[in-house]
Amino acid sequence: MGLQHTFHAPHGGADFLGLRKNRHGSTEIVYDDGVARRMIWRVASDDPSEARISEALRVAVGSIRVVPTLYDELKKRAIAIERVAS
Repeated sequence: MGLQHTFHAPHGGADFLGLRKNRHGSTEIVYDDGVARRMIWRVASDDPSEARISEALRVAVGSIRVVPTLYDELKKRAIAIERVAS
């Protein structure tokens, strides 16, 4: 079974987290709250583990405070990110 790359909030919110490759081949994480906020981070690791990132996204989107939980989950897994857009 393949990895899941997009996640929607299960608690009725419009929160969305996704994993994508940009046109240069870098891995990016996308967050959208469904109303006004969209943020994009580039994964700063040379060889990011998509499985570890996917697990962090799954945990984060299931929480009420998605972005702070995302930061915590990525930090636990030693995945460095840098903000690209907001």
